[in-house]
Amino acid sequence: MRIQLSEHFTYSKLLRFVLPSVIMMVFTSVYSVVDGLFVSNFVGKTSFAAVNLIMPFLMGIAAMGFMFGTGGSALVAITLGEGRRDRAKGYFSLIIYATAAAGVLLGAAGFYAIQPIASAMGATGQMLEDSVLYGRILLAFQPTFMLQIAFQSFFVTAEKPRLGLYVTVAAGLTNMVLDALFVAVFRWGIAGAALATVLSQMVGGFFPLLYFARPNNSLLRLTRPSRSLSVLLRSCANGASELMTNLSSSVVNLLYNLQLMELAGEDGVAAYGVVMYVNFIFNAIFFGYAIGSSPVIGYQYGAGQTKELRSLFQKSLRITAACALCLTALAQILAAPLSTLFVGYDPVLAQMTCHGFRLYALAFLLAGFNIFGSAFFTALGNGGVSAAISFLRTLVFQVAAILLLPALLGLDGVWLAIVVAEVLSLGVTTLFFFAYRRRYQYA
Repeated sequence: MRIQLSEHFTYSKLLRFVLPSVIMMVFTSVYSVVDGLFVSNFVGKTSFAAVNLIMPFLMGIAAMGFMFGTGGSALVAITLGEGRRDRAKGYFSLIIYATAAAGVLLGAAGFYAIQPIASAMGATGQMLEDSVLYGRILLAFQPTFMLQIAFQSFFVTAEKPRLGLYVTVAAGLTNMVLDALFVAVFRWGIAGAALATVLSQMVGGFFPLLYFARPNNSLLRLTRPSRSLSVLLRSCANGASELMTNLSSSVVNLLYNLQLMELAGEDGVAAYGVVMYVNFIFNAIFFGYAIGSSPVIGYQYGAGQTKELRSLFQKSLRITAACALCLTALAQILAAPLSTLFVGYDPVLAQMTCHGFRLYALAFLLAGFNIFGSAFFTALGNGGVSAAISFLRTLVFQVAAILLLPALLGLDGVWLAIVVAEVLSLGVTTLFFFAYRRRYQYA
């Protein structure tokens, strides 16, 4: 039975509602990781480092997809909560078409800019060639990737989180199978890994487009888009925190790579790549919960159900705390086997990766609260507070930490920078929770 946004959410019902989004985000992260796994083991360490070096730039280009998806879905959810369903469909259509258009423009710009950027990041020789080749193949299909990202949020708002999960699983399985075929069997190298990725993104981007373009039993459908530019601007402003999160992450990852190139060379970049892949999967649980719960929070706020909003807030904090403890413990246990899985062919690199990941994983104790805090204020339509949390967490605190700590602690300072940033961010998130508790009546 389909769970509706207007219902009362017990722990069981809330977890069942957000679970598809959590699995969806984990699968999205897993199939992104598959490229690195196959490249590392079947193409080599240099190509693996090349993928990791250019990935922050590619994710930065795609960041507008997160902005349109999270900011727009929150606005649509609030409009649905107010009972204006036709208007919500017009908003949804405008945001989707704008996402596709932005993908075309950004993909074209990135295609021509990628070579000087990869060179400026320190790539030379084969590493430079592989970075450019992999990046240009992905950028040529940028609109489908950005649509896939945006639809992940809108499936939940449409009360179809399970369908969104099925689409993501289909895209993930497509990538895994094609990676094995193109890289391990056909030996197409890094181009094969990139081709497997874009074909999977086409599954994740085009199917939802076809689904929402036709009559369906969800809350949303692509219709004549709203002509209000202010709607698009409000969506962008509301999703600014997610844009900031992803852009900041890209900038910070570039700084990590630059510091690691100086301190440990190619091995440092490869080790950081493994840590980032596992980080994507673990943090995907927090992001999945945020995506899954945000439309519920936005709907209840739009409907004026303050008692239900308060209940959702308290339950979310408790669920986040439980996940934080479990993920941190799991990370410490899995650090060695995961390092071996990716770079076991080089014992020195595997040891560096394991040690770095165990330090880095301490951040999981705190990251979930900051991720939920940013998403919570986005769901309430307060993009300014959400953006402030994201800006400080993903850019200001991390940049300061990654620039200062290595000078004091060497290579360990690189791994611990994220931990310091999350500690400082948690203080900011807590202050905002306290400051706005009466305005929104969630505590």
